[in-house]
Amino acid sequence: MLSCYRCHCALLLVLLTVTTGSFPSVKVNLHDAATLTCSQYSGLVTWTVIHKPRDILAQCDQISCQSQEGFNMSHDEYLKGDLSLNITDVDYTKRGWYTCTCNNKDICDVSLQIEALNSSVKTKPGDSLVLDLPISEPVEVIYNSTDAAAPSSEQICTVHERSLQCKDEYSRRASLISVVELRGTAPSDSGVYTIQDIKNEEVIHTYTVIVEEDQLHPDRGQGVPVPVWVWTLMGVLVLLLMGSMVMNVWQWRTNQLQKRVDRIKIKTNNLPNL
Repeated sequence: MLSCYRCHCALLLVLLTVTTGSFPSVKVNLHDAATLTCSQYSGLVTWTVIHKPRDILAQCDQISCQSQEGFNMSHDEYLKGDLSLNITDVDYTKRGWYTCTCNNKDICDVSLQIEALNSSVKTKPGDSLVLDLPISEPVEVIYNSTDAAAPSSEQICTVHERSLQCKDEYSRRASLISVVELRGTAPSDSGVYTIQDIKNEEVIHTYTVIVEEDQLHPDRGQGVPVPVWVWTLMGVLVLLLMGSMVMNVWQWRTNQLQKRVDRIKIKTNNLPNL
């Protein structure tokens, strides 16, 4: 019964947030401290994550307070009616809905979010673009082209349980280790790449990418395949060059040998007749 009750509460919280937009929310930068506020109740006060009601993060009564590492409630403030929960170092595992109960009655629900990270990346054609994956939840990579002639926005990859799925034009270039790596970038890859939490529809990291065009070789890095006849012609030219070098060496050695023979003949002719 308790789990069903919590599920219905979670659904109600989401509906309230969507319909009214007035549900309490705290958004902080990654690794900053956060304070989830609640007040004006007395009794046994408990803070939990909404989907883990039995995992008590902090608890206070008239005698004392106890809390898990990284979470804290001030007993002095509790006695004054301030039931706030302090989180010392917010990371992605601490995102979500928190519930404060007093004597087993819900009195406060607060959403904790992390500000999206923003990075500017400049790279050269042919280099790799590396996109961080700071969370273990399923994410999607959204690409927004900055090409004024053909602006576009599309999902190019998804990551779920360490499995990478990309559109055909990216699958040969993309790989997944602990990051998403897009190899062989070209100026056409310039744009905005967004890492978004699929479940919560929350933007995690935004990359503004500029692939600088090679001014001396504007076609370099465009991914255009070299025709077979070009490779054939280059091979023939290399063979001709090597043949010419061999002939030159052979001719030089022949000339040197002929000169030695001529010197020997001259010396022989100059010997006195016995």
